[in-house]
Amino acid sequence: MGRSQSLPRGGDPRFGPDGDDSGSPILHVDMDAFYASVEVRRRPELRGRPVVVGGVGPRGVVSAASYEARRYGVRSAMPIMRARALCPHAVYLPPDFAQYTAASRAVMQILRDVTPLVEPLSLDEAFLDVAGARRLFGPPAEIARGIRARVAEEQGLTCSVGVAPSKFVAKLGSTRAKPDGLLVVPADRVLDFLRPLPVDALWGVGERSAETLRRLGLATIGDLAEAPRGMLRKALGEAAAAHLHELAWGRDPRRVSPEQVEKSIGAEVTFDADVADPLEIRRALLALAEKVGARLRRAGQVGRTVSIKVRTADFRTVSRSRTLDVATDTAREMFDTAWALYTVLDPGERIRLVGVRMEGLAPAGETPQQLTLGAPERGWREAEAVADAAAARFGRSVIGPASLLGRRDPGRNENPPRP
Repeated sequence: MGRSQSLPRGGDPRFGPDGDDSGSPILHVDMDAFYASVEVRRRPELRGRPVVVGGVGPRGVVSAASYEARRYGVRSAMPIMRARALCPHAVYLPPDFAQYTAASRAVMQILRDVTPLVEPLSLDEAFLDVAGARRLFGPPAEIARGIRARVAEEQGLTCSVGVAPSKFVAKLGSTRAKPDGLLVVPADRVLDFLRPLPVDALWGVGERSAETLRRLGLATIGDLAEAPRGMLRKALGEAAAAHLHELAWGRDPRRVSPEQVEKSIGAEVTFDADVADPLEIRRALLALAEKVGARLRRAGQVGRTVSIKVRTADFRTVSRSRTLDVATDTAREMFDTAWALYTVLDPGERIRLVGVRMEGLAPAGETPQQLTLGAPERGWREAEAVADAAAARFGRSVIGPASLLGRRDPGRNENPPRP
């Protein structure tokens, strides 16, 4: 998706919540300022105040900003120091992903009560195909209104919904409906809806390609739709030109796919200050392996390929990976491999960021476990399962490797996990 912040919000009288939805069975539900809204829900005294969620250290980034903070120019992915300069009086909070995940599960269950055809994109947004739900719940716009009412009543949160013939247009619709709105795009008015929008609203158009298109005089989706295909191919390449031409004409054949299998699970941390001490980096890798292992077990997944990412003080980023003989969900095995990869890499510079990721995922029950000659009957996997149970009851900080006691968050600026 392009930079949705460039899209105009609301204000188009031709489109609203009461359009003809008979040919628009796709819904895109997008929670409003989700992380910030969850924080306000549990701290009602913050309602109406600018709230920013993100890494609290000097190198943190904004994960979410309330609409009150956005009025001062604060945006997600902005450096936290820039946000503080723009809005020094905001309330700045570190992210609490356990709370956001719990809220997300509750919202997704509301969506699945309507239809099994729910495709989550992240914690705070999902596509639905409600074509088969009409007999029970009414037309798509009515279903959207019901979802918004339940989310507000049961979760104390607001969401915006786009109703359209396709996923691409529905997502644009929810963006334009924000905050706390509903927008219907009738099937016979898709082109009217798309044509005035900027080209960077198209999936696959980033900053560079948007600049390329603007240099060609193509500022809007309508401009791109009417552009000669040969000119687009020359500027963007065959595949990108064909993709964008189809979207500009409102053609998006992708179906809502409820079975979205994660391809990898990872975590990374940006240090408050550049780190050269190998012991500090080792602790960080161990803490990240612990987080990845817990997420794997929670998802019922194992993986075979361990990868690390290292970003040096001069912003040079390198990564290395190694495939294990047998898949695992054990943090100790991931850490041993990650540390071996790091020592071989030996960047020889101060480190700004490190990350650990497990790839090549498969369901845990369908994958054979590693058997080691002479290994004790109970090992790391059982110990980590006990730690998971304790963490579920008392919090992750109460149990873990002794080397991490008192240092559970090595850099205090963990980057938010994304699918």
